[in-house]
Amino acid sequence: MKAYMYDNVPGDQRLPHDSGREVTASDLATIGVLYRRLAETSEVDVLAAERGYKNRDEIVVSPEKMGDVYEDKVKMFFNEHLHEDEEIRYIRGGQGYFDVRNKGDEWVRIQLEKDDLIILPAGIFHRFTTDESNYVHAMRLFKDEPKWTPLNRAPELDGNDIRKEYVGQYLS
Repeated sequence: MKAYMYDNVPGDQRLPHDSGREVTASDLATIGVLYRRLAETSEVDVLAAERGYKNRDEIVVSPEKMGDVYEDKVKMFFNEHLHEDEEIRYIRGGQGYFDVRNKGDEWVRIQLEKDDLIILPAGIFHRFTTDESNYVHAMRLFKDEPKWTPLNRAPELDGNDIRKEYVGQYLS
């Protein structure tokens, strides 16, 4: 895992956009983002049991696997959004970027590769993209039935109970 402030320079979202300003795992933890490096899926099983996760699936984000919908899907994942559930992703292969908003509402880019696991708290604004390789294989963990419901950032989300809880716990 490598994390840093996003440079906000226009251009392909799949480029590194590295500002040169490092962000540590401890910095991420202050906004509720947790990182682990897990070499074995048995370690993921332990974490899933500890956190009450019962289901999982795997997704390969690549032009070869997704065909004609790849570009549209990558653009959709890159729309700033939040979820009302915690989000856990374990990278099985390839690389990708999760961008999260920090306390100053600036983007932090988190580069993940094989064996990296990230936990995003419910209510945090974030987005995802592959890197220039256009390939990432990820395991997604779910407490109940697999679902992925993004709520795109909009002013009315300020009143969302999950968002308010996140802001109260991490941003105030």
